[in-house]
Amino acid sequence: MLVRTLQGTDAQAYQELRLHGLKTNPDAFGSTYERESQFPIATVMERIQPTCDKFVLGAFDDKGNLVGIVTFVRESGFKTSHKGNVYGMYVREEARGQGVGRHLMIELLKRAKEMAGVERINLAVVSNNEPAKNLYAAVGFQAYGLERQALKVNDRYWDEDLMVLEL
Repeated sequence: MLVRTLQGTDAQAYQELRLHGLKTNPDAFGSTYERESQFPIATVMERIQPTCDKFVLGAFDDKGNLVGIVTFVRESGFKTSHKGNVYGMYVREEARGQGVGRHLMIELLKRAKEMAGVERINLAVVSNNEPAKNLYAAVGFQAYGLERQALKVNDRYWDEDLMVLEL
């Protein structure tokens, strides 16, 4: 397995995996398949292009297929730039249970620690997603709160656990 920073040239593969995740696990994301399927490829390219405060990691299987993604974004406010956030973690179903998510998170943490001034990383995870919560706990995240009814789709709500890792 190869984990690397995605570039604009990875936009098509990223978008296919992201849309697959949004379609098959809609309750796990703050966005929707309907919204993101309308994004032109130029928007996706811009979205994943790394900057000094943002990167998207991709995990590739032995055949070169993108099977996992995760995004890190450092906060930009003067008083909040010591924090970063994890977004959009997704591993394709057939690649789960093989350490893909763990490899992605370990690489994300390594790179975040290299950013001068980043002291903590936050994330939110749907409360009933036990495998994801277990993964985050295994790499050092701790729960610090619960946001009730954090996500709403139609008339159904999902709570989110708020987790933090102090670097």
